[in-house]
Amino acid sequence: MAAPGYPSPAAGYPSPPYPSAPYPTSPSAPPPPPTPGFHDYPGPGCSIPPQHHMHPAPHPQQDPPPGGAPYMPVSSGSAPSALEYLSQIDQILIHQKTELLEAVTGFETCNQYELRNIMGQRIFTAQERSTVCARWCCGSLRPLNLQVCDYTGREVIHFIRPLKCTSCCFPCCLQELEVQSPPGHTVGYVVQSWHPFVPKYCLLTESREPVLKVVGPCLMSSCCGDVNFQIKPLCESRSVGRISKQWSGLPKEIFTDADNFGIQFPKDLDVKMKAVLIGACFLLDYAFFERSRSKKERHTVIS
Repeated sequence: MAAPGYPSPAAGYPSPPYPSAPYPTSPSAPPPPPTPGFHDYPGPGCSIPPQHHMHPAPHPQQDPPPGGAPYMPVSSGSAPSALEYLSQIDQILIHQKTELLEAVTGFETCNQYELRNIMGQRIFTAQERSTVCARWCCGSLRPLNLQVCDYTGREVIHFIRPLKCTSCCFPCCLQELEVQSPPGHTVGYVVQSWHPFVPKYCLLTESREPVLKVVGPCLMSSCCGDVNFQIKPLCESRSVGRISKQWSGLPKEIFTDADNFGIQFPKDLDVKMKAVLIGACFLLDYAFFERSRSKKERHTVIS
């Protein structure tokens, strides 16, 4: 008998092939096991829509080529939280502030820097910490600390530069810089490699394993042009980045030692190595482009 309110099937038409209510019930089967990486649907009575959450696949680790390590470390996702922003960029501009007291009197003061992205937005500030005696007696070779802080004033990178020589005539006591992030936790080193004519610096990990090299020109003259230092793998077969000392204009170059630098590196480079590259830029500034009292800039590794 048809349900109330619904007409009966007309004569001559067969009954529908599908079952009528009440529908037959099949024996209950156990629910399938949950798929790995997904959450189950909510049970009856829940108003929350089903959501799928897939766990991110781990970053594939490439095996090093036979006979050596890979030319550069790729970011593995385990970087210090203070360096997270560096994973998003492939260029940094470093601008040294002009010190009025130093420009007028010639007395060396602590350097201050601003680190900006390619859009010109300030991302970090750097402040030198050194003694008056070290600046007066040692000049550009002075031992110092550099504190790099973010926009909140939190120190994110700390550089330590001991008292070392820069001339190739003293191969046992060449330039070195330690990089810490956060302060107190070493992430790498910048060490000058001996060469009679060309400035070379090796970038090391926290365990002092060499990763990259910074190679400069034989003659470093910033007269009306940029001075480029190439970032290369250990075999020096190609360039993967660059540190440039940029021309700042004739008046600024003559009357001050405030310099502008640009750093280019692969975007997927490990952020620890990016911090070490920033330290290498600061070390190059002090070693070759810092003037103190009557001393001029250095143009070779011999002087």
